[in-house]
Parts: sequence; structure tokens; C-alpha cells
Amino acid sequence: MTKILVIAELVDGGIARATLQTIAAASALSPDAIDVAVLSDDGRTAAAAAAGVAGVSRVLLAEREENSVCLASVLAPQVAQLATDYTHVLAPATTFGKDLLPRAAAICGVGMLSDVSAVDGPYRFRRPIYAGNAIVTVEADPNRLLFATVRPTAFEAPAGQTEAPIVQSRVDADIPDHTRLIEQRAGRQSGPDLQTARTVVAGGRGLGGDAGVDLMGRLASALNAAIGASRAAVDSGWMSNDLQVGQTGKVIAPALYIGAGISGAIQHLTGIKDAGTIVAINKDADAPICHFADIVLIDDLFSAIPQLIEQLEEHSTKSDAG
Repeated sequence: MTKILVIAELVDGGIARATLQTIAAASALSPDAIDVAVLSDDGRTAAAAAAGVAGVSRVLLAEREENSVCLASVLAPQVAQLATDYTHVLAPATTFGKDLLPRAAAICGVGMLSDVSAVDGPYRFRRPIYAGNAIVTVEADPNRLLFATVRPTAFEAPAGQTEAPIVQSRVDADIPDHTRLIEQRAGRQSGPDLQTARTVVAGGRGLGGDAGVDLMGRLASALNAAIGASRAAVDSGWMSNDLQVGQTGKVIAPALYIGAGISGAIQHLTGIKDAGTIVAINKDADAPICHFADIVLIDDLFSAIPQLIEQLEEHSTKSDAG
């Protein structure tokens, strides 16, 4: 029998949307045997949220003082101990899951499958390779425990609700002391979250510096959009690395993506290929993103974006007056 354990990623005391999408992938594997593990020092709120997600059979709440900080070295031994009762262990292919699951798989002495984008059977999956230019079908050994990270943008969060039971789970795995948290810094972000926003505006090398970044901020505000960046903008120090979109950053799937001053390296295009509509604003008609986008505006972003903001603000004013 297929039994699946989903490791919940926690955000601000609740569960991340990427966890919901991982549960959707688990439902494609086995709609009747999905447990969600919440590892925290105080996870009652997150456990209650997980228990209400359609498709969840049970929530395992593992509370330990050590879980007050989210370190893979702390969580991995606990995940490995929980995994012994399951056939599959899944986590979102976010920074959290990519850091945690390989460690847990190594402790269990098995390999793992990364970035699952489709489920064809209990041990048959599809995943992107070559920066998303090809999709490979992978078959796993049905006689071994399977660890896999799930690409969140490939699955829709489950609809509906349930009332799954919450079970206190005692996990007494030994926690190594070779790693400790010294300091945690997070960039302050206003507006929607980059990975879940329906609209994203992103800037690249063409921003040129702070003036371009400020302009993108005004556009994001006018559209109630999240802000993203290409690697060039991050490496130049204009935008923080938690805003980077692409193969080595965040993979997103907004309904609308607007890229300004971005050439469109294949690594960046990998991160936006699942977007509903892609708009490129670029002076260079031969830039790769211009051949990839659904809508292309060949213009200087410092000319085009102020006009776009003005029209958006005029439309907003008329809508409020009406």
C-alpha cells in the first residue's frame, strides 16, 4: 500500500502555499493515505491549518525545543525517523525542501528524486532537465523508500476542506550539535509574495541601478505585483538575492509576468516558463526573452514604464470615481 508523508514548510506560524501544492502532488499518488508532518517547537496553528487541507488523512505534530530554528541538520534526523512508516516522503522543491530532503534521504541510505513536475504512477514521474528544455521520465525502485521534492508551480493547491485528526508524534532522534544558528536575516518585502503572486514585475541589468529599481517598485505598486530580479540585477547589488528568479533562484508561475531590461538567459527563462502571459520590455529586439515572450515592447524601460504607470494610475482613478 502506498503511504505518503508530506513534510510541511512553515511560514509565519502557518504552512506555506508550496506545501499545499505538494499535497496536491501526493493526491495524484495516493488520494487516501497522505499524512503531513509539522516539525516545530510550537506547531499547533500550522497543524490545524494542515488538518483542514483537502486530501490530508492525518497530521503528525512533532514538537521539540530544537525545532524553534529551521535547520536541515536538526530536522533531517527527525524526518528520517518518521519516514520508516511510509513508502514516499515528499517536500516542496523550495529552499526548505532542497536543503532538508537530501540529508534525510542520506540518513536512510537511499537516493532521492528532485523537482517532480508530473506524476504518472506510484513510482513513475516526470521532471525537467537541461534548464527546463527537456522533460525526462524517471522510474523509481518500488522496493525502496522514495524521497522526492515537488515543483510547486506544476500543481494546483487542493480545493475544498477536510477535518483530519492531529496526532502528537514523539520523535526522539538524536540531533547533531555541529551546526547552530548564529543569525538570521530576511529582506523586508512589501506587497505580494514572489512565489505565490498572480502578477510579477522583474528587472534585469537594464535597470542600471537604484533609479531603475525605484521605477520597478512604482510599477509593482500600481499593479499590486510582486517584485523579482534576474541574476544580473542581484549580482550587481541592486536587488536582494531572495528576489532572484530562475534556475538558481525561484521558479514562479504568475498569471502575468513583466520583465524589463532582462536579456533572457536560459537560466532565467526556466524560472518563468509556466507563467500565463509573459511581457518583455527591452531595447534589443534580438534579446532571447523577446523571442520567448507572448507580448514584446521594444522600447527603453525608462520611457515605457513611466507611461505605463501613468495609464494604470489614470485607470485606477477613473475606476474609483465610477
